[in-house]
Amino acid sequence: MRKLLLILSVFAFTATTSFSQDVLKRMPDATLKDMNGKTVRISDLTKNGPVVISFWATWCAPCKRELSAIADVYDDWKEETGVTVVAVSTDDEKTKQNVPIYVNGKGWDYVVLMDPNGDFKRQMGVNIIPQTFLIDKNNNIVYTHSSYSPGDEEHLFEEIQKIAK
Repeated sequence: MRKLLLILSVFAFTATTSFSQDVLKRMPDATLKDMNGKTVRISDLTKNGPVVISFWATWCAPCKRELSAIADVYDDWKEETGVTVVAVSTDDEKTKQNVPIYVNGKGWDYVVLMDPNGDFKRQMGVNIIPQTFLIDKNNNIVYTHSSYSPGDEEHLFEEIQKIAK
């Protein structure tokens, strides 16, 4: 009986894990607003090449460190691979007014989108930030990582190079 329960448990875990991975293989289509209130459809961003989507917030120190590290090399990345970085702010209604102030102060040249209700964040299965996704031109999620350690941006760039042009 124990063996049967063990086998069923392993099977249930494997089936659940496979399902979760299948769900995240394709990026869900969503529309968000940019900092100026213009509606942006996420799937339209991948038409020109790979897209990095980074979920962040103004109160999240690791998020800001990651996006600042990418900002230092972003021009080179764009030139070499055609990548677009999209910073999706998860700031809520109370803190979302800080987003343009922070982004403009840092001079980030990213597409910055707002997700104050966390709808897109939930669709993407994000539980902690920062979480970064690499999306190919077919809207497939080809790489993801959460948290940030210095040097993570170098590994991300290696992944970008694998799918670029």
